[in-house]
Amino acid sequence: MTSPSPPPSDPQAAANAEPARQPEDAVLDAAALANLAQLDPTGANRLMHRVLTTYRSSMARMLAQLAQARAEPDIATQRLVVHTLKSSSASVGALLLAQMCSEAEKALHDGRFDDMPGLLDQLVAEAARVDCAVLQLLADT
Repeated sequence: MTSPSPPPSDPQAAANAEPARQPEDAVLDAAALANLAQLDPTGANRLMHRVLTTYRSSMARMLAQLAQARAEPDIATQRLVVHTLKSSSASVGALLLAQMCSEAEKALHDGRFDDMPGLLDQLVAEAARVDCAVLQLLADT
């Protein structure tokens, strides 16, 4: 990880600098959340709240299915779960989780089953981080 460069001392250079980036430790992508919020600009329909609530319950269900599929082992169910979780996570801005799902999906497709325990352990840990971030966002809305 590289440390950010110090801010320019010249005010004009600062004005011309790239826009501020999202913190590296952000769990949910601000742009994806903003796109979601634009679908209900006034918030009157509580779309953001409903989508995030549905995402949380769906993710919990999928993680339970994944745990069962890992225990059996059921490769087809693992592939279905990570594929579904990839799409829904991307839509709420959980981009790292979506990327991890994509990597797990590719490993399953390629038959790299020895890689799966580590990939899925990381995926489950990231899902817990995402769930905490979504819960915090729901508390704030």
